[in-house]
Amino acid sequence: MTSVTMDAEALATAAAHAAGVAVRTVHDVAGVQAVADFFAEVWRLPRTSPPYPAEVLHSIVHAGGAVHAAYPTGHGGQEGGRLAGAAVAVFGPPADREVYSLVAAATASDRGVGHAVKQAQRGWALERGARAMRWTFDPLVARNARFNLVKLGAVGAEYLVDLYGPMNDGVNDGDESDRLTARWNLLAPPGPAPADDTDDRAAAPVVRHAPDGGPLAARHGDRLWCRVPGDIVALRTADPALALRWRHAVREVFTEAYTEGFLATAMSRDGWYRLTRNPTPTTPGEDPRP
Repeated sequence: MTSVTMDAEALATAAAHAAGVAVRTVHDVAGVQAVADFFAEVWRLPRTSPPYPAEVLHSIVHAGGAVHAAYPTGHGGQEGGRLAGAAVAVFGPPADREVYSLVAAATASDRGVGHAVKQAQRGWALERGARAMRWTFDPLVARNARFNLVKLGAVGAEYLVDLYGPMNDGVNDGDESDRLTARWNLLAPPGPAPADDTDDRAAAPVVRHAPDGGPLAARHGDRLWCRVPGDIVALRTADPALALRWRHAVREVFTEAYTEGFLATAMSRDGWYRLTRNPTPTTPGEDPRP
């Protein structure tokens, strides 16, 4: 076991302890079914129509992938209760030494569960020789962007327009499925959070306005900032037409920026992406849902 793998294992253990969960891979029928049911709840679908059926999850495990589940721990470290989080990962082409995270989710009351699950995935992947992990997420969900880009230190490697086409689950229904690919360097040690650049952003000229009339994008030289709505999931329910206008507005900013060589590298607490020019070519990637 390498020092990087040992450090990753220690970090995963510490993250799970801090979140009050035990994270482990599951292989048995009951464990895999519980994960399928959990994903159905997260995506507000009937258990009879989960986004990732149990038989699919079993096939992924059989093919060498991993299904991780986070179990709440009570006094004395005993596992119990409903799942608090879960994730699924598979390997990409061996030459790339990359893992692809198909899906990851945690309960709405997440107190570090999502972080614990991702660290468990990282440790599992490093043990098997992976160097990077990729997944996709909805760029309009600011909390996910902050978790991926700031908490984990991933980079938005590419912008994908309407990746899945129309979706009819309880979270994404009525919207278009643009996704941002996160690419996480598994060998990089955890680093400090990006420096606050609120003053620089405030001083930068506004180059586009948002559907709510406020600023959408500001730019100064090789730095670009783009704002997203505070809660796109709630907005889709309250005003689907406005939510779709936000989708198209942010899409236009990102597609133009990525054509110029920008990458999303951070997300502020008040919902602003920071995009910076990409110093090196990137490898395209893909997938989960919200």
